[in-house]
Amino acid sequence: MDLLTPEFGLFFWTLIAFIAVFAILGKYAWEPILNSLGEREKGIADSISIAEKVQKEMKQLQADNEKLMAQAREERTVMLKEAKEMKDRIINEAKEQAKVEANKIVIEAQQQIQQQKMAALTEVKNEIGNLAIEVAEKILRKQLNSTEGQDAYIEMMANNIRMN
Repeated sequence: MDLLTPEFGLFFWTLIAFIAVFAILGKYAWEPILNSLGEREKGIADSISIAEKVQKEMKQLQADNEKLMAQAREERTVMLKEAKEMKDRIINEAKEQAKVEANKIVIEAQQQIQQQKMAALTEVKNEIGNLAIEVAEKILRKQLNSTEGQDAYIEMMANNIRMN
């Protein structure tokens, strides 16, 4: 049983050593340890506070990004609509211009056809006139070959002059 109950001397010197260590630690170690624990606690609290702030800011940024994305989608939709309207308008204008040009070409072609027709008619009339003159000339030469024909022609011309 001696092992379980210490003697008074051992107890006394152990208590003195404990009090001395406690006093030395209290004077030199407890304050820096408590200060470092306080600083650590404060640092952790600050970090948690900053993390919460950052989390709130991230949520705000995410909400802002979603708003910006929605605006961008709306703008894209508007731009696509405007582009489609512009494309349709340009196509319609091009079709109208093509119709106008086609009508102009048809009118010009009809005018050219009419001019060529008139030129052909004029040429035919001139040819007919030339042929008529040639036929008349041949007939007159044939009739005026003889002296009787010449006398008859002179009489006819004299009668015409008298009538006029």
